[in-house]
Amino acid sequence: MHRCDTSYMQSSAPTSPRHRTYEDMQALFTGTLFVALGISMFGQTGLLTGGMTGVAFLLHYATGWNFGLLFFAVNVPFFGLAWKRMGKAFTVKTGIAVMLMTLLTNVLPKLVHFDVLNPVFSAIMGGLLMGAGMLILFRHRASLGGLNVLVLYLQERFGWRAGRIQMALDCAIVLCSFAVVEWWYTALSVLGAVVLNQTLATNHRAGRYMAL
Repeated sequence: MHRCDTSYMQSSAPTSPRHRTYEDMQALFTGTLFVALGISMFGQTGLLTGGMTGVAFLLHYATGWNFGLLFFAVNVPFFGLAWKRMGKAFTVKTGIAVMLMTLLTNVLPKLVHFDVLNPVFSAIMGGLLMGAGMLILFRHRASLGGLNVLVLYLQERFGWRAGRIQMALDCAIVLCSFAVVEWWYTALSVLGAVVLNQTLATNHRAGRYMAL
């Protein structure tokens, strides 16, 4: 199949300005930092999330290996799909975001520590932070790799809402956590996945915001 055609996106929002390089770089750092902080909250309370982040969490909880390195490793196979389907610029920015995430998830625990963090609050606030961070990345034509690449392609190609697709996939991944955590934490992880993806579904719709 051919590379994702985004010409209809440009025609639907002709007045949307193209982001400048420094704006993209600022957005990549801000969006990734938001997601990394949400991940830090989830990690401290033993929760999981969906996507390749959730897969990395599962492997981290099961093996004790470094989360950041696992996150980078599970995303590597998706860079080829991103290049073919979404183009060079998207792939490069996504690669930068994935590397930033690997760095930040190792640095943040040394900078931020919660003495008291309620798991329910963590599920809601962490989900909101990750949803807002991904939204920033999506609006600057970037992602955190993995399933983000697939759901963004499906939205741009077929008009399917990225948040709805990602929610179904994320919940399926989170349910796999029954193998490594107690049911209560699995239920809270599903709540976090719903909050995250509802944030995306509400705010990221085709034609609503398209600055390429």
